[in-house]
This record gives sequence, structure tokens and C-alpha cells, in this order.
Amino acid sequence: MGIAENLLKMFSLEGRTVLFTGAGGGIGGELASALAGAGAAVALCDINVDALDKRKKLIEDMGGRAVAVVLDVTKRESIETATRAVAAEYGGIDILVNCAGVNKREGLVDVEEVTYDKIMAINLKGAFFVSQAVAPYMKEKRYGNIINIGSHNTGPILGGCSVYGATKCGLLSLTRSMAVEWAKYNIRANCISPGHIKTDLTTATWAHPGRSEYLLNRIALGRPGYPADIAGVCLLLASDASSYITGCEYRVDGGCVCGGQPWEYDTDF
Repeated sequence: MGIAENLLKMFSLEGRTVLFTGAGGGIGGELASALAGAGAAVALCDINVDALDKRKKLIEDMGGRAVAVVLDVTKRESIETATRAVAAEYGGIDILVNCAGVNKREGLVDVEEVTYDKIMAINLKGAFFVSQAVAPYMKEKRYGNIINIGSHNTGPILGGCSVYGATKCGLLSLTRSMAVEWAKYNIRANCISPGHIKTDLTTATWAHPGRSEYLLNRIALGRPGYPADIAGVCLLLASDASSYITGCEYRVDGGCVCGGQPWEYDTDF
């Protein structure tokens, strides 16, 4: 068996359908393109219609298959309508990537209830009920794969991320519950926790001299991450190459949790 044939056997997503929430964002859009490039038919879901249309065109221009579906993860009716539409379009839903997320950096005592509710509704409640809506389609096929996008904040916590960190820790716990409860239907669930990723939403952070220095000192590879850095792990978890992996968290952080930049030490290397 040649290299190309072996890689196709392990990682091809031909015949698989994927529903992405947060597909209008930098990370969600990049992951959608990666899975479409591996042969999946993708449903791009978000409330940002312009971003969905741009990503759909990018995927179609590279020969992939995509549909854009407006989905507000904070509204149950929108979730039900969107999942039904995707299942009707593709004949089911095989893979779900929960990537919709939002944050507002502020101190614990500064958080107002409206902010708390919004972050919780999008990051955790939304992922819960989208997964709940998609699971019956997976149960029917006796095949399913859920990939939740967590955060660096499932472990170390940055200041000003109290509510965001709580949602992502909750999402990791939810991932494990899905893995345990739905394994009997051959539904797997895993979590990807990106480190400090440079996107349009984090441009201000990386442009800030103090914050960027703080982050780089804590990243062993000494650079920001980019959405494309997450694509390989997402493809692994979406494919049958990971068929015996469920309930796990995968950190894509450039060596941030392991210790970051080392202090000065004597070495001839």
C-alpha cells in the first residue's frame, strides 16, 4: 500500500458530514476548511452571514462541498431548525464541532449578570443543546463524533477570564459526560483546548507590549499559535484514525502548560 493510499484510508472524511458552530470565526472557519479538504461535506453555522458566505466560497473554490446555515446557539428554536436543515441537506450528521464562543475580559467583581449570562449561553449552554439536538441523528446511524473546542483556561487561568474559564472547564466536563453516556451508540466525544492563538479577535492582545511579552515567555515554542496549527488535531479526531479515542482533552498550546520558556542554565547544546 502506497503512502497516499494509506493516508486516505486513515484520515479521509469522504462520505462524512460535519456541522460546525462558530464557523464564521477564525478558528472555526479554518477547521471547516481543513475537514472539507479531507473530503467532508460541511455545514457552516453561525450568526455572521457575511463570514459564512466568504468561508463557503473559499471551500467551494478549493473543490469542497459546503452549505451556510444561520444558527444562533443561544436559541433552542434556531438550533432545532438548523440541525434539521443540515440533516435534510446531507442525509444526517456524522460529526459535530462546537466552536462557537465569546469572551469579555474583566475582573470577577466587575462582571454584570447580562455579561455572565451571554458568555454562559454561547460557550456552554449552546454547546450542550446543539449536541443534544445532533445526537439523535448520530444514534440512528450508530456513528457519531463530537469535537468541542475548549481553551487554555481549562487548566491555567488568565486574569479577567473567570466566566470564560468556567464555561470552558464546564465544556471539558460535558465532553466526558458525552463520551461516557453515548459510547453505547458508537458516538465519541473529545475536546481540543487551544493555547494562545492569534486571530482577529486577539489582535489587540498580541499588539499589547506587556501582554504579548507575558504570553511569549510562557510558550516553549516562543511564538503565537494560529488557527491552522489546530487543524491537524481536529482532522485526527474527526477521522477513524482516532476510533479508540474518546473523552480526552488535547492541548494545542506550543508548550505553554509544560513550562514555557526555560530560565538560563548551563549547557553545551
